[in-house]
Amino acid sequence: MNILRFIIIGFIGNLPLKAFAECPNWLNQTFRQLHSTNEISLCEQFANKPLLIVNTASHCGFTHQFSGLEALHQRYKGQGLAIIGFSSNDFRQEAASEEKAAGICYENYGVTFTMMAPISVKGQNAHPLFKAIASKSQTPSWNFNKFLVSADGEQVIHFGTSISPTSQQLNSAIQSLL
Repeated sequence: MNILRFIIIGFIGNLPLKAFAECPNWLNQTFRQLHSTNEISLCEQFANKPLLIVNTASHCGFTHQFSGLEALHQRYKGQGLAIIGFSSNDFRQEAASEEKAAGICYENYGVTFTMMAPISVKGQNAHPLFKAIASKSQTPSWNFNKFLVSADGEQVIHFGTSISPTSQQLNSAIQSLL
């Protein structure tokens, strides 16, 4: 039994990521984490997982949603959901430095889900990830728009700023993808 397990694990361990499932091109991107030099490839880190992608800002009236997002993370991380916050100053409400933004996220709100360094999420300068999200759903109209992405990347469901991370609507949608 142990020999067979070793052979199977050894064989699977040498297969490329694409052998398990194709990662959609629009998700095949690498981002730098907030206030870090560490880079994360969405396809390598979050392959075959539903994602909740959120555009965030640390000085927004909705910044308190970090607490609800962290509660979602704690509730669903064991079931496969990955939450990824993308810091952005497109609505002119992000901290002046990544250090300050990280302090608000990590120290003030206890965020442990993945937070990325600032990018543009709307307009001509929007990062290709958010251009793809807009083509599948809509462009963020304010901070804390939530985009629930199916594990295969085919479905993107939008939840606006005013939808709380702890809302039954969002939780039901998450459960349907798990």
